[in-house]
Amino acid sequence: MNLDHKHLLLRAEVNNCPSEPQLSLVLAWMKKLIKSIDMNLLQGPNIAYIDQPGNRGITCMALIETSHIVLHIWDEQDPGIFQLDVYSCKSFDVNIVVDCLKNDFDVAKIEYKYLDRNHGLALIDEK
Repeated sequence: MNLDHKHLLLRAEVNNCPSEPQLSLVLAWMKKLIKSIDMNLLQGPNIAYIDQPGNRGITCMALIETSHIVLHIWDEQDPGIFQLDVYSCKSFDVNIVVDCLKNDFDVAKIEYKYLDRNHGLALIDEK
């Protein structure tokens, strides 16, 4: 089996950002995302609300058979901030991830980096 090692790092600014009362909405979205990119859930998703000034928001994570998906949401500012990390040893379509976010949340701005962790990494001298 040839492993792909794809890693998506996504940052979005979201109007009407979900907060503590919408934990079930975020959980449902994570499950939908996992199915949409054809991944198999291994464990979770687990979710928590962090009520710490300056770091207030939601963290949701899921283990998938091929690695993990983690979402951090900061709801104190307007627009709110989403940071999404999708890492998989199985290929997935970045456009599906972006569309899932845009279709289910009021996204004002979205940026991402898509890394191929098999190639293009800097070699560290092991002296």
